[in-house]
Amino acid sequence: MAAAVGPGGGALRRGLGPGPGPLLLLGAALGAARAAVYFQEQFLDGAGWQKRWVHSEYKAERLGTFKLTAGKFYGDPVRDKGLQTSENSKFYAISSRFEPFSNKGKTLVIQYTVKHEQKIDCGGGYIKIFSSDLDQKNLSGDSHYYIMFGPDICGSETKKVHVILNYKNKPHPMKKPIRCKVDGYTHLYTLIIRPDQTYEVKIDNAVVASGNLEDDLDFLPPRKINDPAVKKPHDWDDRIQIDDPNDIKPEDWDEPEYIMDTSAEKPEDWDDSVNGKWSYPMVKNPLYRGEWQPRQIDNPNYRGVWPHPKIDNPNYSPDYNIYSYENISIIGLDIWQVRAGTIFDNFLITDDEDYAEDFGDETWGETKDPEKEMNIRQTEEEQERERVTEEKYFEQRFKKKIKEKRKSQRDRVMRSSVKKEEL
Repeated sequence: MAAAVGPGGGALRRGLGPGPGPLLLLGAALGAARAAVYFQEQFLDGAGWQKRWVHSEYKAERLGTFKLTAGKFYGDPVRDKGLQTSENSKFYAISSRFEPFSNKGKTLVIQYTVKHEQKIDCGGGYIKIFSSDLDQKNLSGDSHYYIMFGPDICGSETKKVHVILNYKNKPHPMKKPIRCKVDGYTHLYTLIIRPDQTYEVKIDNAVVASGNLEDDLDFLPPRKINDPAVKKPHDWDDRIQIDDPNDIKPEDWDEPEYIMDTSAEKPEDWDDSVNGKWSYPMVKNPLYRGEWQPRQIDNPNYRGVWPHPKIDNPNYSPDYNIYSYENISIIGLDIWQVRAGTIFDNFLITDDEDYAEDFGDETWGETKDPEKEMNIRQTEEEQERERVTEEKYFEQRFKKKIKEKRKSQRDRVMRSSVKKEEL
């Protein structure tokens, strides 16, 4: 089994904390005694992350930079530090390598936290999983990936969680729509892929989607197809409603849509030799009711939708290894953001669902409430500052008007005195 990667990015033995300092996550570490933790990154060693993460150099002039920060509000100033996008309208491409492994015959759990504290308007918050042969310094949107997972937001239409799996060198997106979180708080995203080819997507450790990979992604042709040798019977009536044979069109129904406006008069300056022969203009007929259609009634002979007989699809061949990948070795961020400020943290790749859940509870779970409290407190303080500023503004305006009024009164008195002296 693979060695774990500790909060500082170095290797851990399962069940033990990182080399420097005490164990941060007791429950998760105990779970690691039976889990393979392939990758774990919490950015707890300051600038040490820069040795483990590689910035892409592909079209570097278009790339934004990451900075390590807990953001404007947080639950813990140290534990909530993560990689934050820092420049608007930029691409971002960064990745970290770990010991290659295969998930064949094992559960694969991919998990991390995302915080869109900038209230993102358009941009990605997803991660990608790559094979060991990725050239990290040339990471781009064209790089071949195994799995793409996470939230994507753009305008009012796109607010979804991507689940895209590569199969036979072609990306296959999940057909089920999964809505992502759109507030400015940190949220935990988890993808679980099992050897029985079932999957789960969790947000904040709660299941939001589950099913079978073969059913919910178009990897393979359908198992069954319509029997081409069987045709719908000629007497099969699948019309739900029909025309009422007793409904007769009224005799006065037919009226032209347009009629001549006989009240119009020929303009005095109309010249038939120049403009042609004058005629009455056409106007909408107020009596026109459109094309007559008989009333609809329920079809007494309706037999429902004809069930086309199915047969086994000769082009279908089961594949029980859709879920598995070889040489999984790199996790990366390859995104575009219009408004920067997203923080990525608490990355985890493991084969143990319980360990991932415990890890989520003891990272995101312990700081989410203090984070909200700090944000609410900051908002209230900001509102109070705005109220005080507004009061000072109006108070100054009021004083200025009083001063101007008094000056105006003095000027009038002086002018009146001058007039009296002149008289």
